[in-house]
Amino acid sequence: MPIALTSMITFVAYLTVVIVFGLIAYIATRNLSDYVLGGRSLGGPVAALSAGASDMSSWLLLGLPGLVYATGLRQIWVAIGLTLGAYLCWRLIAKPLRVYSEFANDSVTIPAFLDNRFKDDTKRIRMIAALATLIFFVFYIAAGLYASALLLGRIFGLEYTQALLIGAAIIMFYTTIGGFLAVSWTDFFQGTIMLICLLLIPYFAMESYGGWGAGIDKLLSQQPDYLQVKVPFSEFISDFAWGLGYFGMPHILVRFMSVKTVYEIPIARRICIGWMSLSMLGAILVGMVGAIHFCDCPLDNRETVFMELSTMVFSPWIMGIILATILSSSMCAADSQMLAASSALTEDFYRAIFRRNASQKELVWVGRLTVALIALVAISIAYTPKQNIMQLVSFAWAGLGSTFAAPMILSLFWKRTTRNGIVVGMIVGALTSIVWPALGLDALVYQILPGVVFSFVAIVVISLLDNEPPQAVLEEFEKVKKIVQSTSA
Repeated sequence: MPIALTSMITFVAYLTVVIVFGLIAYIATRNLSDYVLGGRSLGGPVAALSAGASDMSSWLLLGLPGLVYATGLRQIWVAIGLTLGAYLCWRLIAKPLRVYSEFANDSVTIPAFLDNRFKDDTKRIRMIAALATLIFFVFYIAAGLYASALLLGRIFGLEYTQALLIGAAIIMFYTTIGGFLAVSWTDFFQGTIMLICLLLIPYFAMESYGGWGAGIDKLLSQQPDYLQVKVPFSEFISDFAWGLGYFGMPHILVRFMSVKTVYEIPIARRICIGWMSLSMLGAILVGMVGAIHFCDCPLDNRETVFMELSTMVFSPWIMGIILATILSSSMCAADSQMLAASSALTEDFYRAIFRRNASQKELVWVGRLTVALIALVAISIAYTPKQNIMQLVSFAWAGLGSTFAAPMILSLFWKRTTRNGIVVGMIVGALTSIVWPALGLDALVYQILPGVVFSFVAIVVISLLDNEPPQAVLEEFEKVKKIVQSTSA
């Protein structure tokens, strides 16, 4: 049954705000740099929450609480690994990437940065990077659309297919017209709401239950190992390996490139990590409280625990906000990923290969059209989902991390890295992330770890066997290094 009219009104009001952001951003978008990178104009707080919200997505409100609800606190290591990975990425990558991406021909996408960094006249780096971005992002986007469909079906009593198409249309609309600015402003707004809801729901749910003491006692009487955080060593390594993904996520890395100045980065880092830490804590508590509330009547779908729990403790008006928050979590990822994939098609295929002299207006409109095309592919995957949200996100996260993490780290910190090394490293990483689980080896360790390691080794070996990079590449590396060091003084 559809939820109460009051909840629906609140929900529609929320969507109206999101669409207004898109319209305002449309007016502010004048060229391709504005559309895909916001003209490098983001302040620290917006960049921080935009990076966090676009990363966490529906996994934070549906996937992680569902895992904790079903399997207990052993999932805490994934949250810790992700938070540590995000911190190290902000600490090590953000500043040099912000400087280098502008220095390297004002690159506005990750494939373009790698291409310009190594002055690759063959365009092999750009094409391989863009292709990997497209392949893995459609699965990531499909996860967001799947989560949106679950929510819209619950709100309006729609069939899954109807809800899927409506949710995709909403995300496509404000992403298509507003581009990066709309996505970033919306993510900032949505990330704030997500954090508030994740912290309030466990508190009010346990208040209505009678407190934590009685709840924990009842839970442990039925699931004695629920609070056990000790896991096998291979699982512990796999959980921490999730953090490697941050070094290779194009939709997160472009947030570093979009910051107004490098001096905004420290405050952005503190805000983002603070937001992540509190949000992860809230998501874990939601799963734990769900296990207490539903221990006598288990849920059919574990990923609905956030929705079911909020329905029990909040009024219809508040439920509208809660449900909008869940939709926002899927929107935060899907919009950023659509834009990143669209940027790869527009900047790294259309402009780089076919229309080098295309006007800025033409490129913006091509970017808008490719958002729609990419969304259609993602819809086809989400139309008959054979995997849950966690599985879709896991595959995409491993693929992107394995493809880009090692190339990004070495391109920023190792002067001897060569173009051929990067090409081979990206191919090795991408193939490993696909072949490893196909052989059943993901039971040993999450594929992102061997993917990043094999990619790293391949880049180092090929680069050492290769000729040194051209003198112009080496000189540019040293110039950027000095600039980065001067900003740390």
